[in-house]
Amino acid sequence: MTIDCNQPEKVHRFEHSTSEILLPECFTFPFYYQPHPLALLASDQLQRYLLGQGDWQHNFGLDITQKSMVIGKMFGVLVVQDQNRELGFLAGFSGKLANSNQHQYFVPPVFDMLVEGGFYTEGEARLNAMNREIEDLEANSEWKALKNKLESCILCGNREVEHLKQSIKTAKERRKGVRLSTRLEDMPETAERLRNESIREQLHLKDTKRKWVIEQSKIRAEILIFQNKADELKAVRKALSAELQQQLFKQYSFYDKTKSLKSLLDIFVKGEGIVPPAGAGECTAPKLLHYAFAHGLKPIALAEFWWGQSPPGEIRQHGHFYPVCRSKCRPILKHMLQGIKTDPNPMEQLPAADKRIEVLYKDDDIAIIHKPHELLSVPGKSVHLSVFTQALALFPDATGPLMVHRLDMSTSGVMVIALNINSYRNLQKQFLRKTIKKRYIALLERDISNEVALEGKIDLPLRVDLDDRPRQMVCYEHGRNALTSYHIENNSNNQTRITFFPHTGRTHQLRVHAAHSSGLNAPILGDDLYGSVAGRLYLHAESIQLRHPVSHEWMTFEVKAPF
Repeated sequence: MTIDCNQPEKVHRFEHSTSEILLPECFTFPFYYQPHPLALLASDQLQRYLLGQGDWQHNFGLDITQKSMVIGKMFGVLVVQDQNRELGFLAGFSGKLANSNQHQYFVPPVFDMLVEGGFYTEGEARLNAMNREIEDLEANSEWKALKNKLESCILCGNREVEHLKQSIKTAKERRKGVRLSTRLEDMPETAERLRNESIREQLHLKDTKRKWVIEQSKIRAEILIFQNKADELKAVRKALSAELQQQLFKQYSFYDKTKSLKSLLDIFVKGEGIVPPAGAGECTAPKLLHYAFAHGLKPIALAEFWWGQSPPGEIRQHGHFYPVCRSKCRPILKHMLQGIKTDPNPMEQLPAADKRIEVLYKDDDIAIIHKPHELLSVPGKSVHLSVFTQALALFPDATGPLMVHRLDMSTSGVMVIALNINSYRNLQKQFLRKTIKKRYIALLERDISNEVALEGKIDLPLRVDLDDRPRQMVCYEHGRNALTSYHIENNSNNQTRITFFPHTGRTHQLRVHAAHSSGLNAPILGDDLYGSVAGRLYLHAESIQLRHPVSHEWMTFEVKAPF
């Protein structure tokens, strides 16, 4: 059922004065932001509530005495103004909290799929019943016995046929010997006898094969009765699940500031040409904005933070702020925020004019350059200025692709550029064979000297987070191998200076290996994806060692980290 927008207000008044805090000129750009002071104040108030509340119980993994399943959670605050221009904030969470999606302190879901007697709970009950029926059928002792009987029948048949083939082969060799030893005058009679013997053996083999095929076909026919029943149940289940999903998509409709409604089907299928991803509409930001628009509240600032342990594979730091997820929320917020001026998207801002590469070395075949931080290696969708475009201008006689490798936009450091196609191919082979050695310097946002060894290796396979690109995640099933050696240099100001030696070149490898709980469990300072925003990402490619593609001499180039 659709949530009643006339239920009691969920606006919380600030416990501390906000009179000295200026309102932002624009609403938060949800996919990249630093929390506004008002959002920080609201988040602090919500976090104090989470620490002291007794309304519900949920195991975030922060209390070792709790034994239930650990589920960390994304919470959010939306600072709002009411019609009297009074400030307050709304609080929300993603998905379910304490096995419920309705709690007094938080805004309700856009659609409550868990309401007793609703179409979703009834449909889910039917699906669960069908799952049990399919499981019972697949566990049927008679079906299992038939499968075992077929397997045994195939084994026995193959064994008998193979035995006959060996016997025929032996008989064939024997007949060959008989022919050689037969006298010429006896040959016609002997040849006829041997030929008939061979025919009888082949007919016997053919009959034996036919016998086992018939026997196996009988068993397969009995198995097919069970299989058809299971396939029929699965087809009905699939159709019911699809119907339930479509009905659910229709129920999720979102307001914009004019109270214009759009369903998930309108937003994703009609607007984006894709099926809505699972869980779309259950995230924090759409819930908060929907409630605000439904009650005539003006959104001022938004912030989301993680509370509890990180999910396996992902990187979520307790208490850290994170951008809104893209795959599920971007299309929804595109509708909800239309007509609202937001902060500019930093990824679409042109880099400063002083972001220029520095040429460290150049000959006829290669160039070694120093890339400043916040400069793309290759042009992006909306930003053209990059290492590649600058290299084209600096080296107009260069041929071939130029770019043999890349550095993240936020990473500074040494790069090699190929000035002709032969050099490109040679350097590419060196990278593929892992003979090129790179060394990185980084600052971690906290002191880890008492938590990990002074030096070691991090071996965590990585893949893209399909629900939140471009973030990467650890995945032992589908991830590509990623190996990093490290050495802790020193600690100061509660930060760790560390050297990284990557043995593979996966996207965000050093950033994930630093931040993940199975790695160093300490994000690189200024990592806006896996840690906290700072003045810059404190990661620098300090040196590169390679063989010159023509002279084959070993060459090392180094630029000290600027931090």
